[in-house]
This record gives sequence, structure tokens and C-alpha cells, in this order.
Amino acid sequence: MKKILGKILIASLIFTLTACGSKESKEVAKTQNQEQKLVIYSTHPENLIEAVASEFQKETGIEVDYINLKGALADRVLAEKDAPQADIMYGGASSLFIDLSKKDVFEKTNPSWAKDLNPLFKDPNGTWYGTIQTPVVIFYNSEMLSSNEAPKDWSDLIKPEYKNKLVFRDARSFSAKATYSSLLYQYEKEGNLSQGWEFMKSLDSNTKQYYGSGSLQFQAVGRKEAPISFAVLSSVIVNKEKGLPLEIVDAKSGSPVITDAIAVIKNAKHKDAAIKFLEFAGSEKIQSELAIKFNRMPTLDSALANSPEWMKESKYRVMDVDWRVLSENESDWMQKWDSEIKSNN
Repeated sequence: MKKILGKILIASLIFTLTACGSKESKEVAKTQNQEQKLVIYSTHPENLIEAVASEFQKETGIEVDYINLKGALADRVLAEKDAPQADIMYGGASSLFIDLSKKDVFEKTNPSWAKDLNPLFKDPNGTWYGTIQTPVVIFYNSEMLSSNEAPKDWSDLIKPEYKNKLVFRDARSFSAKATYSSLLYQYEKEGNLSQGWEFMKSLDSNTKQYYGSGSLQFQAVGRKEAPISFAVLSSVIVNKEKGLPLEIVDAKSGSPVITDAIAVIKNAKHKDAAIKFLEFAGSEKIQSELAIKFNRMPTLDSALANSPEWMKESKYRVMDVDWRVLSENESDWMQKWDSEIKSNN
């Protein structure tokens, strides 16, 4: 009887251990399976995301799903804060990332390439990192204005001689929104915001037309409807290479430099995969590839050295902008600009 009981106990123990082992194996397999997937929310053009995602999947075997959310990106990430549906936020101005960081949306991370970034391009607390820098510059049609006649700074744009000689993007453009807010900040930091609004009124008064797309904006300058505008540097270079007679102004007060960033979303379902993607997407290799294939200027100096010549040779002053202040005020400022300042020209 004792022998029989002993055999039963041993069999029972073996079954229990086997069951536990099987359960643990399934849990491990489940976790490993989960980490073979990654979900990205982005503002980048789909061909750019596709290129980075495909290369990452090829290198790691991790399946990548991505959704291009454009202007709805920050709202979507914030709405899903308590139950994140994405692992990575990839793209968008640093002001968005600063605002979301205050709301505890991102994980603190430390990719190996972060140590080589200028402080301008990263969060001091390690929640987001810049992978692309985007200067916004004044440019003009050199067949309509000589260099002596062209403006030398943003403050010149309200002079009487430039009446109806300006065409701009409206504030639906992230670059226009950041630029208008950066100009207002120059007055805000001196405690003269009301004077800043007067400047914006004068700027609007000199503006002939606002456009909802960059292509229409450049076409207007090319057709000589007006000689002066502003845009991201890469777009000016591309249109200049297409044959438009454009010259860039190195503004005395500097050009706003928008930092396009990336972050791991807090409590992401696929955190390990997200950290791997963060390391990959900001690397010198990928920054260089995006510079060559998509005209995106790197934040890493080492990647800049392997970029197209125009990026290496670009010399411009950087406008003094506290992007933390912009993250707090940009929405209100642009609402006022759109409803009270901008005319319907």
C-alpha cells in the first residue's frame, strides 16, 4: 500500500511539475511572441515610415505596424494614456513631446546615440530625443528682388516696401505654426507680448496670400505673384534644384529650428521592441539614410558628415526659442492668430 501511495505521489508530483513547466513555457513563449511586434504612431510621410520600418523588421525580425496620424498624433497618444495602443511616437515637433512629457506619457530611456546629441535636440529627463532638425528660413525670388532689396531679418517683413510681397503657409502647417509662435516668443521673453501681436498684425497686413499647401506656396513664388516667403530649408533646396530662382536669407535674429523627435510610450505593450526601435531609428546609419533618401537633416554630427552636400554646407543662425514656453502657449497663440489676427486674403 505504501509503495502504491508512493508511486501515486511521485506521479502526481511529476504531473504538477510538468504542468507548471508547460504553463511557464507558454508564458515565456507568449512574452516572446508579444515582443515580435511593434506599433508606431507617426507624423512622417508613409514612404519614410515604410522605409525605416521595413529595414528594422529585416534586421530584427520584429513585425511593425504603423499609423500616420499627422495633426491628430498628440491627441491620440494622450487619449490612450491609460491603455496605450502604440509603442512608439515617431515624428512631430519637440513642443508636442515637451507637452506630452509633462503629462507622463513617455518612458525614460537612454539610447546609446543620445550622448552625442546637442542639448537642443533632447529632453534633459530622457523622455524624448530628436532625430531630425528642420530649420525654417526666409527665401525670395532672385528674379524679383536683388540681395540688397531682400529682407535681412524677420523684423524687416513688416516694412512698407514689402506690402503684398509676402506669401505664407497658414497655421495648419506645423512649420508655419512653429514659426509664428517663435516670432511671438521673441516678444514674450521680453515681457512685450502685446507688441508681438502688433507685429503679427503688420505682418498679416503685408501678406498677399496664405496657402494650405507647400506646393501652392512655392508655385506662387515661382509664378512671381510675390517674391518673399518662408519654408523648411529642405523644401527650399528641393525647389531650387527644380529650377526656381530662390535665394535663402540667413536672418539676423536666426531661423527657428524645429526638432523632430521620437519617444517610447509609457506602459507600451511591446516595450522591449520599442526600445530596440528607438536605438535603431536614431542611429547614425538611419539618420544618414533619411538625409540621403528623404532630405531630412540629421541631429547627429556624425550622420551630418555623411549627408548631402547642401546639408553639410548649410550655415544659418539659430533663433533663440524656448520650446517649453511654446509647448504651453502655441495652441492659444495660434487660435488667436487664426481668429483675430489673420485676414481672409
